[in-house]
Amino acid sequence: MVSIKTTAMDNAKKLFLLDAFALIFRGYYAFISRPIVNSKGVDTSAIFGFMNALIEIIQKEKPGYIAVIFDPPGPTFRNQLYTPYKANRDETPEAIKTAVPVILKLLDAMNIKHQYIQNYEADDVIGTLSVLAYQKGYHVYMVTPDKDYIQLLEDSVFMYKPRKAGNDIEIFDKAAALQKFEIESIPQFIDVLALMGDAADNVPGAPGIGEKTAIKLIKQFGSIDEIYNRIDELKGKQKEKLIENKEQVYLSRQLVTIKRDIEMDFIETEFEFKPPNEEVLISLLKDLEFNNMLSRILKPTQESAASPVQQSLFTEEQHLAIGLKSIKTEKPSYKAIQHHDEITKLVKEIEALGYFCFDTETTDIQAIKAKLVGISISFKNGQAYYIPFNQELNNEQTLAQLNPLFQNSNILKIGQNIKYDMQVLLNYGIAVKGQLFDTMIAHYLLQPDAKHNMDYLSSTYLNYQTIKIEELIGSKGNNQLNMANVPLHLIADYAAEDADITYQLYEYFKPEIEKAGLNDLFCGMEMPLIEVLCFMEATGVKIDTATLTDFSKELHAQIKIVETEIYQLAGEEFNIASPKQMGDILFEKLRITDKPKLTKTKQYSTNEEILVNYANEHPIINKILKYRGLSKLVSTYVDALPTIINTSTKRIHTNYNQAVAATGRLSSINPNLQNIPIRDQEGREIRKAFVPFEAGDLLLSADYSQIELRLIAHMSNDEGLISAFKQEQDIHTATAAKYTNCPLMKFHVSSAAGPKQPILASSMAFRPLAW
Repeated sequence: MVSIKTTAMDNAKKLFLLDAFALIFRGYYAFISRPIVNSKGVDTSAIFGFMNALIEIIQKEKPGYIAVIFDPPGPTFRNQLYTPYKANRDETPEAIKTAVPVILKLLDAMNIKHQYIQNYEADDVIGTLSVLAYQKGYHVYMVTPDKDYIQLLEDSVFMYKPRKAGNDIEIFDKAAALQKFEIESIPQFIDVLALMGDAADNVPGAPGIGEKTAIKLIKQFGSIDEIYNRIDELKGKQKEKLIENKEQVYLSRQLVTIKRDIEMDFIETEFEFKPPNEEVLISLLKDLEFNNMLSRILKPTQESAASPVQQSLFTEEQHLAIGLKSIKTEKPSYKAIQHHDEITKLVKEIEALGYFCFDTETTDIQAIKAKLVGISISFKNGQAYYIPFNQELNNEQTLAQLNPLFQNSNILKIGQNIKYDMQVLLNYGIAVKGQLFDTMIAHYLLQPDAKHNMDYLSSTYLNYQTIKIEELIGSKGNNQLNMANVPLHLIADYAAEDADITYQLYEYFKPEIEKAGLNDLFCGMEMPLIEVLCFMEATGVKIDTATLTDFSKELHAQIKIVETEIYQLAGEEFNIASPKQMGDILFEKLRITDKPKLTKTKQYSTNEEILVNYANEHPIINKILKYRGLSKLVSTYVDALPTIINTSTKRIHTNYNQAVAATGRLSSINPNLQNIPIRDQEGREIRKAFVPFEAGDLLLSADYSQIELRLIAHMSNDEGLISAFKQEQDIHTATAAKYTNCPLMKFHVSSAAGPKQPILASSMAFRPLAW
């Protein structure tokens, strides 16, 4: 969309109409890979996403009038016109179903009007309200990411698209729409939508006509009516399909046309922005554990006093009374160590206690490259010390004084992502020994689907807002400082707070781990594993760069050949890496299907999952898939791996994460060494580049043997499964033989491929599979 800047308007005449479900779904899927889950295990992503957009509108735009419009339960008039309308949609996620009643309570607490009208979708209600308000002199903003609303634009009716993924807010007006879609009038946009259809809503449109062709036709003829009046001007398949599907095209126009004439009233006083019921709203947000949001809406700004609508939803007194705690409100006892005798005293106190929390401040997020800037220590709530590595202290002496603490196996070490700090110390020859308690891992065991960073844990469980690192070093970019350049008085509070908050989280999570019955898993497996992973990461992996260099030349030559073949099959050169250009070639020029899949942005979908379905439709498809596969090998592995070899160790040092996969599996990043291809010859060539450290040594590959099925055999006490394992039979072959009533001795191993999927599906509780 095209952004425009609007001039200052009378707030009393600004009406914001929010498409509820468009924003709720958008909020939910924005966090789909890392859902927002509170301490009760409730997925609050949809609620958070919706509220985030709503609060930003209130604080940024200061509307005089506002309402949230919902779709009604059950079918609408469009389903009566066309039964398959939206019938292809997946069932609404449970997290969204449970979010809606909570959002309604929040809107009631904020005194914001919300409504739906049976038999009509939200866009029909918004369309009608926009006309009624526009006629009364309002500037209307339709808050939605759905471009169908473009058909409702008038001189003072705008589309307002909330920010997403770092992008700014977009306000779309009538002139921008006409320019973008190369049309002369807004009603023509309805005809564009009707011709191209909408796969998401199951609107059929005209087969083989996408957005680009639809715009071209409307630009040429002016309307769908005129296309059919002058249909003989078209030729070939396009003409045939338009004639064959004339009824379908006109039906599609009915389906995509937003109603603007529902029988309803615009009672202005009902839409007025009013002060919230503060007590109820605060209670709801705290129950949802939206502490950062609470802090945000309670925070007044300098301009709020002069604004006709208050920038903060609450008063400054309430902000101070119930907002998140911080270093300013709590005034903790933090101290920067200046003399070595202070370190000696600190060490003796810790040895007497038998535990301490520590955190390192460094110059790099990659531990193998990091240099120490300082170490912070805490062992009491609200109290912490920062030991700087600067000219005031002898760094070697400091490390020598602290080393006995880290080496003492009888002293418990507490940290947040403690593996990183252990690796940094390992760079200085200090190997941390003894019992560990990592608050990040503790929370991961308690809430595996939630976030585990300290800022989140602090606000969620301690109601405390930590100092942001950006306050010390600035935002990302060329002007961002290194931690080594931050003044002592600033870094001391920041570092000490990290240790203090981590210690408080330890006090919170320790009893929770015990209460959940996770102590054996936590202490017996997860904590010892940290030390193992720490040494694995520090040791690194050796790569034979000569092997990769030779293979890179070979792959680049193959890519060039495939690229030429693609151009020949397409009949022209184009950017193969561009999904848009690829879509135009495949679905508009070559027309490999009459019903191409569209993305959420209404572009042609050209991902691998889609293209493999068309592999037999045109030879270009397999060439494209091959091109992409070879290109990925080069960019992700062959050319990339040599660039991340550490210049000092001459090895690659990945990070193994314990607190990422909800299943409990380890993950590997920077780079991901668990995802090196193996199934094809190219992948095996890449694996040849991973070599032992010394000549004559061997690499040993060890993996669990059918661990899930072994667990099932143990838990079910199934005699057939147990017997197969005891006799060291291949479990898939043995099961497949039984599955097909074929004696094991006569069963050919290649036949096992078919039954393997139902066996694995059965292990995941898709359906029973009896021996």
